[in-house]
Order: sequence, then C-alpha cells, then structure tokens
Amino acid sequence: MSVATANQSDGAVVGFAPNEIDLSLSTRAARLKWVIVVNSELPPGRAANAAVCAAAPTVARVPGLLGADISDATGSVHPALPWVGCSVLAADPAALRAIREKAASYADTFVADMPAIAQHTLVYTDYAASVENTDSAELDYCAVSIVGPRNRVSKIVGKLPLLG
Repeated sequence: MSVATANQSDGAVVGFAPNEIDLSLSTRAARLKWVIVVNSELPPGRAANAAVCAAAPTVARVPGLLGADISDATGSVHPALPWVGCSVLAADPAALRAIREKAASYADTFVADMPAIAQHTLVYTDYAASVENTDSAELDYCAVSIVGPRNRVSKIVGKLPLLG
C-alpha cells in the first residue's frame, strides 16, 4: 500500500521519453535517478515489504523506468528490470520524513511513499481513511521512492547507506 504525492498536479510527468531510453548505457548516464529510502528501524521483512510497496506505484507512474523483457538461452522470458537501476537506502524515521518533504517540494520529482499506517491495516479502505484523517506532518513512513534529476536526488539523499 502506498500513496504517490500530488507534486505532479500541474500535469508535469516525471519520466523518460522513448528517445532517452538507451539500454546500452550505464545507469549513471541516465538523466533521472531512482532511489528508495527505507526506515532503518524496520525489521527485515517489513523493510522489504515497504520497499516493494513504494516501488510499485513508481513503476506504474514513471514512464520509461523499465528495460525490455529478456529471453534466456532456453526461451524462458524474464520480465524487464529497471534499466536506470534503483538504490535502496536506509534512514532513521526523522530523516525519512525530511527526505520525503524535500523531494516532494520539487515539481519535476516523483515521490511515492508508504505511510506506516499501511503495515497496520488489512483493508485498503481502512488504510485510505486513516491517511485521509491524518495531517501529513503526523504521518510516519516506512519507505519513500524518489525519481528525479540525478544531481538533485543525490543531494536529497546525501550519503545515506545502503539498506543492510
């Protein structure tokens, strides 16, 4: 369960145009960078769940993140992976909230988050009602997914460690 921010409400779309996608380039050559920052205090299973839940709306809403499906030597198809890569980083809860807030302040940066409420509800409408009745400043986050200009995303996440 995750929620994408409304920072693209002006109609701007964060993503890659078809002519920008070059699967032969290093991930570092891509104009946009994708990171997922996970609450470092979560146990491993909940951290993995949070990262996947934040990634799902990102892939659905940011065009051009995925490469092409690949067939192996026996003909088995392996679905596309992100050609731009995706670093999964760790931050404490306060830093995670600040990172989300900073990233969401830019119109050309996509942010999807997973509020902690999501890991405590089993019914989506209950989750939605909880989020709708909570001020954003009071939400705690399990994970935040960010896609934006490479230099800006690097500045926002600083020298955060990889999720361990």
